[in-house]
Amino acid sequence: MTDARSRHGRVSLALSFFVQGVTFALLVTRIPAIQTRYGISDGLLPAFLAAVPILAGAGSVATEKLVARVRPGTLLRWAQPVVLLSLLGVGAGDQRWQLGVSLAAFGLAVGGLDASMNMLGVSLQRAYRRSIILGFHAAYSLGGIAGASLAWAGAHWGLPLLMAYLPVVAVLLPAALVGSRWYVDSARRTGPDAGPDAGPDAGPDAGPDAGRGAGRGAGKSGAAGAGSPVAGTPVAFRLLLPLCLVMAFAYIGDSTVSNWSAKYLQDVLGGSEELATVPYNAYMVTTLLGRAVGDLGVRRFGPVAVVRCGSVLAGAGFAVVALAPGPWVGILGFTLLGLGLCVIVPQTFAAAGRLAEERNSPGGSDAAVARLNVFNYVGFLVGSPLVGALGDAWSYRGAMLVPMVMVLVTLGYARSFGPRPDRYGGGHERPRVVDVG
Repeated sequence: MTDARSRHGRVSLALSFFVQGVTFALLVTRIPAIQTRYGISDGLLPAFLAAVPILAGAGSVATEKLVARVRPGTLLRWAQPVVLLSLLGVGAGDQRWQLGVSLAAFGLAVGGLDASMNMLGVSLQRAYRRSIILGFHAAYSLGGIAGASLAWAGAHWGLPLLMAYLPVVAVLLPAALVGSRWYVDSARRTGPDAGPDAGPDAGPDAGPDAGRGAGRGAGKSGAAGAGSPVAGTPVAFRLLLPLCLVMAFAYIGDSTVSNWSAKYLQDVLGGSEELATVPYNAYMVTTLLGRAVGDLGVRRFGPVAVVRCGSVLAGAGFAVVALAPGPWVGILGFTLLGLGLCVIVPQTFAAAGRLAEERNSPGGSDAAVARLNVFNYVGFLVGSPLVGALGDAWSYRGAMLVPMVMVLVTLGYARSFGPRPDRYGGGHERPRVVDVG
């Protein structure tokens, strides 16, 4: 069972995911326009694209340290405005150094934002005792669709980048700040003063695990207190390693779509600048559809089967993109990619939380999520320059086969997403177990 505070926290966190989806889509779908505005050559473009995930990785590492003292909700509350203002800076400048400063701020802030968002998502999923994390990522996908649609409108009407970005930031920035008031940093507390209000699941049917999952203080209520975050025992890196590799492979695939789909459709498949904004939008549409039903799929078939199915679909999508004779077939390939990749990343975060939970250290899930999130940016760091280098040296069609192989390698690690054998029985979750998958 969950209380109103957890439900409000779920809505506010979904809003944060949505805002980030809009922001990121507005940046990546206008890469050709940004390249033209700042006079960046094809050879120099990968360097600019690589700087963002490097700095984001640094931001995620810093977040792992900061959450020992500062609640993830506080970090998220201030990181999101910085990301939005950095996007505005990209549209406002006209010198390369200005672009560099804006992208640097974007990268550092987005590292903390991504890590803290997923920390809160794993914590809320633990409180709900069923898979809900795909729903948060579905909100991100919905934001990506909105952002890509706004980018298409900007390209269609020939709007300058600043004019395209300014109204969006003016709406989303105050909305994100208002929504941040209801972030829920933790579902429960531990300690002798946990009391009857210790969390949304502390009712009579909460089970013997109800007193164990303390993360941070629960906010403004008396149960939460104002205490500092509760540290957890970190999950050993060797146990996280399979998930880290899967995360990197998935984001190599995702970065190929976000950073190169527009350019690929325009330069390789002969699409117009207007049509070049469509692949990312189509990718996000199928990502949204897959994530909207993904939680039900995880509960019915388990995370292992869902991840395997996603990997096969993603591999097929890359194959279609590489062999596409024209832009519309290429768009079809990118839609398959969205349907396949959409379930992998949320499930890696959920699996990291499960590892911490199985070791009776739900507080340690924050560190596990932050470490795992670094490989998000490893994937972006490797994927974008890799595709660019292979495209220049060989062909962009051939370059699409490399992330295809990496995504298919995920099939070998799929068992890492499964819970302990006694967590599921007869296709149903046991009611007294905290399920984060």
